[in-house]
Amino acid sequence: VVQKSLPDWVVLKMPREVLHILVLLCVVLGLASAGRYEDYKLYEVKPETVAQRDALHAIAEESSDKYDFLSLSRIHTQSARVLVPPKHDVSFRVQLESQQIPFELRDANFGRTIHAEVLQNRMLRQSKPYSGTGRLGTERYYSHDEINAYLDDLAARYPSRVFVRVVGKSYEGRLLKTITITNGDGITGKNVVFMDGAFHAREWISPATVVYIIGELVENFDEHAELLATYDWVIMPVVNADGYEYTQLSSDTRLWRKTRQPVTVNNTVCYGTDPNRNFDFHWMEKGASSNPCSNTYAGPRAFSEPEAVEVRDVMHSLSGRGIMYLTIHSYGYALFYPWGWGPELPDTWEDLHEVAAIGADAIRSYSGTEYEVGSSTALYGEAAGASDDYAFNEGFALSYTMELPSGGSSGFDPPPTEIDRLVKETWVGIRAMGKRVTTKYPSPVTKTVV
Repeated sequence: VVQKSLPDWVVLKMPREVLHILVLLCVVLGLASAGRYEDYKLYEVKPETVAQRDALHAIAEESSDKYDFLSLSRIHTQSARVLVPPKHDVSFRVQLESQQIPFELRDANFGRTIHAEVLQNRMLRQSKPYSGTGRLGTERYYSHDEINAYLDDLAARYPSRVFVRVVGKSYEGRLLKTITITNGDGITGKNVVFMDGAFHAREWISPATVVYIIGELVENFDEHAELLATYDWVIMPVVNADGYEYTQLSSDTRLWRKTRQPVTVNNTVCYGTDPNRNFDFHWMEKGASSNPCSNTYAGPRAFSEPEAVEVRDVMHSLSGRGIMYLTIHSYGYALFYPWGWGPELPDTWEDLHEVAAIGADAIRSYSGTEYEVGSSTALYGEAAGASDDYAFNEGFALSYTMELPSGGSSGFDPPPTEIDRLVKETWVGIRAMGKRVTTKYPSPVTKTVV
């Protein structure tokens, strides 16, 4: 039997060479138990024409109870990743072949792969525990509690520039916090960039990126002072704290997407709501499901989830000052803007497109990574009830969802060795967007303060 975790005192006293051997041993032995995803197959599907893309979307819609489409774009040149259980493997292949849609097998036993990745993250956490002081690194993924501890540490070390606030609790009682980052000049009423992460539980690279950006703005302040000269940044690194922690329990839960509040329908209990379908703007329209067991379940009512309520309340608290809203997701290589509830474009879509394109161009120049820019519906299809649409409707002049690059087998699990590269290139894009925002929408204080 493989012990699920080691006591901290054992890890701290253990020689590094022995610990590395234990990590490898746990991974190897752990492969014998791949959990619920045993023999699941992961396919990459590569539509080459618009007709094939439409056929793939039809398969996804008609067979959502059989296959898990981990990614599916409206752009026919972008491939999709689909997780298929053993009992539906033959029928899935037949459907694709009948439509002449190219595909390839990426992973013959996804369960073993994801189990090894979960074990690796667990062992990294034990071998490199966060002490509660100092900057979080990019060598592993951090827990919700560790991220909250980092926010508190920043507030203690930079009391004139950092303010941490508990904005509410998750369904299971976890503290949801925001950090407000200023330049310490004491001037109030500045415009604000509001950013959040971890809306969807399985997207670990999202909070990792947001935490890195917090570190850059606070601990590398001199290098980025122009971003804070006339703007404050309000950041909520982990929105879906319950779901995020749930994904770290085992390989069985690693791909969980929703919150964790249960819903009972016809004596059947399903857990969680997609918080990014739970906002009260075109709620329960296209792209949202009324099925409580669906990954895109919009909830029994708008704002049924405390996590969505807390994001809403932060937005409302920034009324008149909130200029750019940026929610970090994965994965998709895309920067998209409203509307997501339908094909219409806002009157100011050219402004939205300009700032997003600046970010995409900066990333391309820095690393070569290509981002698509466009409306949410154009790039990914309708997704009504999302936070970016809500923020834009509530007065944020600029509102974006940023879908970070894929990584690992599923796309949602970039290995720890990739974290540093991904968060740094993302920050380059966001920094470029922030610089443009401060000049395009100057704070009122710039008119009175010299």
